[in-house]
Formats: sequence, C-alpha cells, structure tokens
Amino acid sequence: MGKVFYVDVARCTGCYNCQLACKDEHCGNDWTPYAKPQPEIGQFWCKLEEHVCGTMPKVKIHYISKPCNHCRNAPCMAAAKDGAVYRRDDGLVIIDPEKAVGQKQIVDACPYGAIYWNEELQLPQKCTGCAHLLDNGEKLPRCVEACPTDALRFGEEEELKDLIQGATVMSPELGLHPRVYYRNIPGKFIAGTVYDPETQEIIEGARCHLSNGAKNWDVYTDDFGDFWFRDLDVGTYTLRITAPGYEQQMFENLNTAQDINVGDIAMKKA
Repeated sequence: MGKVFYVDVARCTGCYNCQLACKDEHCGNDWTPYAKPQPEIGQFWCKLEEHVCGTMPKVKIHYISKPCNHCRNAPCMAAAKDGAVYRRDDGLVIIDPEKAVGQKQIVDACPYGAIYWNEELQLPQKCTGCAHLLDNGEKLPRCVEACPTDALRFGEEEELKDLIQGATVMSPELGLHPRVYYRNIPGKFIAGTVYDPETQEIIEGARCHLSNGAKNWDVYTDDFGDFWFRDLDVGTYTLRITAPGYEQQMFENLNTAQDINVGDIAMKKA
C-alpha cells in the first residue's frame, strides 16, 4: 500500500524543527539520483504554515506542516516528459534531477504549490520523503525524526491505518488522492465578550445561542465574560445572547468565511 505521512495539527507547537531539519538535510547536499541540493533560501520542501485566526483579543494560532503530498494521481507525473517524475514502489513520488532539467511545467502542474523551481539548476525540486535515508536503512524522513511532539508520523499505510481513519487530506475535491493525512485542523470560530456598560463589569453565565439552519449550539460566558463557538463549518450564522435582567442581543448573517470576533457586546438592562 505504500508509505504515508500523518499530521496531527493539535500536537504541533510551531517549533519549526521539521522545516529546519529538512533544510539541514538537503541544503548543500547532493542526493542524486533522488535530488540535487536544496537552495538555502526560497524553497521549503517541508513547509510549516502559520495560521493566525481572528482579531485581537480573540485570536487563535495553529500550524500546518505541508510536505509534498506524493499523490496517487500525481499531476506532476502526468506533466513530466521522458519519465522525469516517477513513483517508487513505496509510493514516494520522485523528480529525477537529471531528466527533469528545464521542465518548468512540472512546477506549474502541482495545485498544492509543493514543487519549486531552482533557477540556477533550471530544475523543479520538492520533498523526496528522504528516499536516500530510507534506502540506506533509516525508517523516518528527517522532518518526522525531528518532531518533538509526534505531530508528524510516517510509515506504511497499513501500520498507520488507525490514525488515518477519519483523517482528511488537502483539497480532496481535486481527486488526486494525497498520501499526507491531517487530523485536528481547526474549523472556524465565533467569539466575543459580554458586559454591562452601566457597571462596566463583565456578565458571567450569559446564554449564547448560535444557529445555522437546523443546527444549534449553546455556550455560556465564562468568568471573563467570554464565549467561544469552535470548529464551525463555513456558513452564515445567527447569534442570540440572553441574560437575566437584560434585553436580548442578536447578530444575524455572521459569515464564517473568516473567523469572527464579535467584540465587546454591551447588554442593556431590561
């Protein structure tokens, strides 16, 4: 069944060890026939993306590691000429550093932006899954080996089946069947703070009711007056806030195309 990567976003602390380890392994090192040296700048074969969501003070940050997806239906293979991109028996997709010279269309074929163009060598380059290490008896790519929280895993698909069951892949609608599986990518959120403008005090225990069609959620403000609705789908929501002795506050057409900080919500006395 081949090798796969597994990424648990909830475990990632943003230490960038994976990205740095990839640089250390590939910059200045010629691993032909797997890859020519990675440039020191401009390329990240294991790229860690920082996602800052919301607005102050309601902000959440998460990180997503993005190596090559080593797709089962790899478009880079289809775009390459003369077998310049091939799939190994273990499932890893490799750009042949000799045959691929001058074939910039290989870069353009990747919808994930995981393939880079080396202007000096006139060569498309990307993550190899550290195939040179695997063929030398190592079990893990450097990025996975360097991860201190086990946010990154790598192995045979059958061995990791319990982890990847129910996990997602990037852009599944493309039908490319990536071999990098993700879990715990946060959904969207709606958050805010409820307070009494007369006393200038927060209101604890206010009921916050969120609805989207037939779906409904309830949370109550905490001892800071804050409320959070997490892991929401993209959509349009209605928010109603009630508290004993206060008039209801309602917010309609809250669109979670972006995370929403409703802000400080002043409740009027009933």
